[in-house]
Order: sequence, then C-alpha cells, then structure tokens
Amino acid sequence: MRRIDAIAIMVAFFGFGGVAFWVFRASGFDATNAGVWSQVVLVGVLIAWISTYVFRAVTKTMTYNQQLDDYKKAVLTKKLEEMSPEERESLLAEVDTEKKLAQTSAQNAIKDE
Repeated sequence: MRRIDAIAIMVAFFGFGGVAFWVFRASGFDATNAGVWSQVVLVGVLIAWISTYVFRAVTKTMTYNQQLDDYKKAVLTKKLEEMSPEERESLLAEVDTEKKLAQTSAQNAIKDE
C-alpha cells in the first residue's frame, strides 16, 4: 500500500465518522448522544476491518504469502526444467519411494490403533 492510499483511507474513515455524526443529529439525537453513537459505529467498523486482516493473516491468504508461494513455485519449476532427464527420473523414483513409505507407515499406524 502506498502512503497516499493510507492517507486516503484515514481521511475517508474520519469523513465517515463525521457523516455518521450528522446522520445521528438529523435523526433526532442531541450532540452528545450523536457523538457517542458515531464513535460506536466507527469503532465497530474499525474492529471489522482489523478482523479481516487477522483472518487473512491466520489463513495465510495475504498478498505477501501469495507472492512468496508463486516465487517458490517458479524457482522449483525452473530447477526442474534445468534437470537432465536422468536427474528427473532419479527424483521421481525418490518421490515414489517416499510415498510408498508414507503409505506403509500410515497403514501400520491404523493397524496399531
């Protein structure tokens, strides 16, 4: 996010608070109650916004994580393309062996239960 975007979000947030205040004033609240309820609305919006950030951070769906995953995939793809056919066959055989070992250990764990 650029600095100007952050400033625009901040101005919009406080503008929304002012609009909420005047909406509450227009609907019959006195200045004190309109101020309190506009703050309640602002805090609610802020908590909702922060919760979306926390949700994206916990589920690792943030832009940084997506870019990092794409980078890792690109690096692995490039390494795979640079391998000789013999090296690829060796790697595939190794992966196949590890899969068989994992299946065997999973089956043994099920039998042990």
